[in-house]
Amino acid sequence: MRERLEIDRQGKGIHTVKENRTAVDYFIYPECEVHLNSLPAGAVQEWHYHSEIEEILVVTKGILTCKWKEEGKVCTDWAKEKEIVRVQNSIHTFQNDTEENAEFVVFRFVPDGVDKREQIKKDKKLAEEAEEI
Repeated sequence: MRERLEIDRQGKGIHTVKENRTAVDYFIYPECEVHLNSLPAGAVQEWHYHSEIEEILVVTKGILTCKWKEEGKVCTDWAKEKEIVRVQNSIHTFQNDTEENAEFVVFRFVPDGVDKREQIKKDKKLAEEAEEI
């Protein structure tokens, strides 16, 4: 584990604008990936799914239209600022049906099937004040 805190600033990731007009800044780490997305008004992403990774989205601006296929039917719901979307293995798409940009952060990782909730809840350790150098 590394002791050094890192700040990866916007513009330092891998930046791309996809054909569907989504602007993405990818930050790729050894055990996970985080990307910042901006979906312009009227933009629609392609239908897709992930066979091994899990995606969790946090909407930071606007309203994101979320669509997924369930038992052969297309389901639709909307996520707004400060709401979280857990994609799991769904066949899904996201679109922006509003007049303003929608922005969201995506966390991607490969789950291993082990429930880590207790480990995560109990991992915070208080540190003694650091001695001044």
